[in-house]
Amino acid sequence: MSFEWEWVPKLAEGLPLTLLITFSCIAIGTVLGVLLVLGRIYGPLLLRGVCAGYIHFFRGTPLLVQLFIVYYGLPNWGITLTALQSGILALGLNTAAYQAEYFRGAIQAVVEGQMLAARSLGLSLPQAIRFIILPQAFRLVLPPWSNEFILMLKYSSIVFTVTLLDLMGMAKRLASRDSRTFEIFIVVALFYLALVFIVSSLLRLLERRVRIPGLSAPSQHL
Repeated sequence: MSFEWEWVPKLAEGLPLTLLITFSCIAIGTVLGVLLVLGRIYGPLLLRGVCAGYIHFFRGTPLLVQLFIVYYGLPNWGITLTALQSGILALGLNTAAYQAEYFRGAIQAVVEGQMLAARSLGLSLPQAIRFIILPQAFRLVLPPWSNEFILMLKYSSIVFTVTLLDLMGMAKRLASRDSRTFEIFIVVALFYLALVFIVSSLLRLLERRVRIPGLSAPSQHL
């Protein structure tokens, strides 16, 4: 197996886009995921059903199908997005469903009596959620949330299917010009491996800093 050092800077050109998509979709997913879980746990019956349906749909259908619906399907309804907007939106909507389940496990791990105590002290339901439940849930959710961050970093590679030149897109372009496809994709795999190692290390440090001794949220299986 031969190696060309010139592949590294060319592939690295797709790195900023990979990171942009990953961080953007995680941010969207976190905000939407919190809203979904609050609606599912504390909302009226109809809202609970809507939130549960959303979560079931996005967890039960392939991410690639969701991306194609956003990129190719929405224009039929008069909504035209760029490839980058479509990629971020599709991944953000997808990870929101998973993050909602992680947050649900974290919220349920908070002792129920704390909500009753907060209400008895005169806090409204929104105040109790904001000041008592969510601060603890955010700390508890870090371990499974970290896994979701890493998954999104890897899943972002599918955006090359809508012509985006992220890491995988740059690799696909190089492979179309060079006969050494195997070697090129090995280098791409090493790029992702290095990214995952760095992100995992940073998230473990954050998790240790905010961990609540003796209390952990139940894991959610993908």
